[in-house]
Amino acid sequence: MTLRSDEEIAAVRIGPPEIHNSTIHLAPYDPAWPRLFEREEQRIRAALGDRALLIEHAGSTSVPGLSAKPIIDIVLAVADTTDELAYVQAMEAAGYVLHIREPDWHQQRLFKGPDTAVNLHVFTIGCAEIERMLCFRDHLRSNEADSTLYENAKQELARRTWRYVQHYADAKSQLVEEILSRSGVTPRDCVRH
Repeated sequence: MTLRSDEEIAAVRIGPPEIHNSTIHLAPYDPAWPRLFEREEQRIRAALGDRALLIEHAGSTSVPGLSAKPIIDIVLAVADTTDELAYVQAMEAAGYVLHIREPDWHQQRLFKGPDTAVNLHVFTIGCAEIERMLCFRDHLRSNEADSTLYENAKQELARRTWRYVQHYADAKSQLVEEILSRSGVTPRDCVRH
């Protein structure tokens, strides 16, 4: 398990990194999570119009039955994440706050929500990470054994103390890759139109 260093975390943050130094709170699955996603999707579409090329609910809150940090993960695809003038101001006007800029990892931008706990992951349309995230979601929705395996691993990891929440996410990465490789599903199988 490779955890990001303090320097790596600070390098992508806008503002100082938030030190967690605690366990991770996982909430039982909440049927309200899809509705919260739908509300955020409408807000994003109102802010960006046709510049929002894809909006998908991702992460554990998008998989019925899984516990999760009660934060709605949303994948947003735009024409080019590096062209921040095309979308950042509109998102900020809608109340979203840019927290992370990752030029070395798929040029991801990450926003927090205005009034709901949201991690809004912004990628350039066609980015392989979009498809990886959605393939993983779809596999967990349809494979009870892997969903249970993932749930048990998350529960075990959540009981540990993590300096940063990102370290908890990093600790799950190897299992995510194992599940994806075992699933036989490739990102090409999950292409969205």
